[in-house]
Amino acid sequence: MVQARNPHIASVLPSVDRVLQMSAVQALGAQYSHTAVVHAIRSLLSEMRQAMLEGAALPAEARQALSLTRHLQARLEAAFQPSLRRVFNLTGTVLHTNLGRALLPAEAVEAVQAVMTQSCNLEYDLAPGARGDRDTHVEGLLAELTGAEDATVVNNNAAAVLLVLATLATRKEVIVSRGEVIEIGGSFRMPEIMARAGCRLREVGTTNRTHLADFEQAIGARSALLMKVHASNYAIQGFTATVPEKELAALAHARGLPFVVDLGSGALVDLSQYGLPKEPAPQDTLAHGADLVTFSGDKLLGGPQAGIIVGRTELVKTIKRNHLKRALRVDKMTLAALEAVLKLYRQPEKLAQRLPTLRLLTRPAADIEALCRRVEPAVLQAVRNAAQVSVVPCHSQIGSGALPVELLPSTALALTPLKRGRGEGTALRQLATAFRALPVPVIGIISDGALKFDLRCLENEREFVAQLVQLQLDAKG
Repeated sequence: MVQARNPHIASVLPSVDRVLQMSAVQALGAQYSHTAVVHAIRSLLSEMRQAMLEGAALPAEARQALSLTRHLQARLEAAFQPSLRRVFNLTGTVLHTNLGRALLPAEAVEAVQAVMTQSCNLEYDLAPGARGDRDTHVEGLLAELTGAEDATVVNNNAAAVLLVLATLATRKEVIVSRGEVIEIGGSFRMPEIMARAGCRLREVGTTNRTHLADFEQAIGARSALLMKVHASNYAIQGFTATVPEKELAALAHARGLPFVVDLGSGALVDLSQYGLPKEPAPQDTLAHGADLVTFSGDKLLGGPQAGIIVGRTELVKTIKRNHLKRALRVDKMTLAALEAVLKLYRQPEKLAQRLPTLRLLTRPAADIEALCRRVEPAVLQAVRNAAQVSVVPCHSQIGSGALPVELLPSTALALTPLKRGRGEGTALRQLATAFRALPVPVIGIISDGALKFDLRCLENEREFVAQLVQLQLDAKG
């Protein structure tokens, strides 16, 4: 307590008013605001005072006007920097959940900006001048592209599954193959979502083999529906058996039950025409007899985060009447972006260039290698005292649970620390940290003793190279 009354502190540290009188600080006030600057000054002086109370010697330059201004500016920049920031995704995972999944095309960005800054007819039917339904902005497009009778949209595919089950299967049983009782990212588990929906999971078959007879024997008085869940984030190989959608649909309809399929990713085009592995499409599943299909908007579809439900009119309308639908509905910005993306699918010849997800997935391996060789010298110059750089072959992943075992040939820059042996791991982590500290953080992966940057998703080459001069590395590692 004696230190807390140190008489020298008041004479060493300037007052808030004195700092405010500095011309450079007044410029900060004009840039941010008087209130924000005062808060930053008080916070900075408080930290300096506490350090002195604890016995730390305050460097002479810390008391100078220029140094104080630099500290204040850095503090204000950090306070006003957005938490949600752009990054360079060089992980090799195109649809990276942690990095925002699908990139939106320019058409979607323009559509979102328009409804963000102006009033719009979100729930207003312009023709009769009466209240409308927000789903009308996309339900026609979804029906057109998938062949469904009707459609509705919620905030993600987990919500879509929850809403379907809560509407059609509360206090009843849902029959699913044991090999499809999945868990996806964020600990979303099918048994738990069924429990939250108020229905009971009825598993049939075994992990690797399920037959039509297993479903037949499980159907009873309490059965609500048959469900098939696409194994989008894992694969069971070897001695396996699954029941085709057509056979499950026929069985469900013969017993008077709906057949629901959760596709997860839900590609709206045949990806094999672009040289990619084929992924089940909603239109194919509906053609096989499914009554309802759920899938995501922000995965292989290449749009905003959304959960899409397509299928029979009477079932979709029943789902929309569920009060839970309002809690899960999407906003005007999501609808605007989704509508713009869906309209791109009307021009399939241009889709691979205009839809970022498809453009990145189909990027020629030779182009990626050429890009690596172009930027290699700049990267080497930036890390010359800490690491060596080489161009190496690698494989990209689609990501977000889509085609989990399929890999795409690609090329990466491998940054190997000059410091080898003991301390090499620390050097790698410091290298990765330095790249994340750039104005536009660069995110790669640490693998095989190197920090690797897969350049499949790098489209702004100039910006990436330009900021490398700001890379700050400890030469000692």
